[in-house]
Amino acid sequence: MTMRLMDGSEAIVEAAIQAGLRFYAGYPMSPATELLEYMAEKLPHHEGVCINAATEIEGINMALGAAAGGFRAASGSCGQGLALMQEAIAEAALNETPIVIFNMARNQQDYFQATRGGGWGDYRTITLAPKDLHEAVEHAQLAFHLADKYRVPVIFMGDNLLARTQMGTTLPQLDLAPLPPKDWQLDGTSGGTGKSRQIWTFGCGKTNDPGPGPSKHWERIAAKFDAIAEVEARYEEGFTDDAETLVVAFGSGGKFVEHVVREMRADGHKVGYFRPVTLWPYPGEALERASQGCKRVLVFELNAGQMIDDVRLNVHDRKLVKAIGGVSFDESGLNLGPLMDATVIRERIELAIHGASK
Repeated sequence: MTMRLMDGSEAIVEAAIQAGLRFYAGYPMSPATELLEYMAEKLPHHEGVCINAATEIEGINMALGAAAGGFRAASGSCGQGLALMQEAIAEAALNETPIVIFNMARNQQDYFQATRGGGWGDYRTITLAPKDLHEAVEHAQLAFHLADKYRVPVIFMGDNLLARTQMGTTLPQLDLAPLPPKDWQLDGTSGGTGKSRQIWTFGCGKTNDPGPGPSKHWERIAAKFDAIAEVEARYEEGFTDDAETLVVAFGSGGKFVEHVVREMRADGHKVGYFRPVTLWPYPGEALERASQGCKRVLVFELNAGQMIDDVRLNVHDRKLVKAIGGVSFDESGLNLGPLMDATVIRERIELAIHGASK
């Protein structure tokens, strides 16, 4: 395959279309605007539709309608835009409508939004957090696969560094397992038969085709998310066998931390790294194993402390956990700030090590 120089937004769009995306309705907020622009340019060439929605609520509900019809559909914005999509994301989860939501975030402050959500009911959202463009190309395909496999919403958690970094890629296509037929899709073929299909929680007990009713339906949804959590937690780790210091980071931050840890290892430091690839389900059991024997567990994230809650819940001794990140924007308030720097990260790791040894 031919290597192409692409920025992250273009590569993500082409990978999504390669995965079968045919409908996108998004809202333009930096750094998600480029994603929408590439969708508008490229989808029509693949018999697809892209709509620049007037509001975030319109965008997510348009995509939800397309997904209910059986099409691979997506919506997206940055975290501020996703804040207005929370009700529809919850509806997608509770009504079992597969959809992908792209969050090209301005920082790492949307962790709680992605993993806890702001909708109603008992639901979760599978959340993929790629570390670089190459992994983003894979995740753009994997997101649609997981959405269809489990009939759930999947969040793709990017950032402005991922969206705008240019790298060479061949856009490799993942070899994913076959999926069940979409025998639930609303295609109009059963209208007037008394067995018309519905995608609506409260329609589960409709009179002409009695179902389990809302309570039993929600119990089944809860059990499904429990089952997903058992098998879909993904992570990457390195140098954890003898690490005295473990550094946990996600997304682009995980890429920087991995680089710093490799440098420190070369200099003789017993440091390891752990990166959750899925923010939900969180790979807690793997983190617990990786932290065994460590003297300290450091958490690098560009926010006031969000993932650190999940780290504390899952390491073998929560008293060892310390934050080494923080809120960090540039002067515009739209881009990653000075903490996303390998030199700064190393200084903070070394300070945590040497300060603890005094």
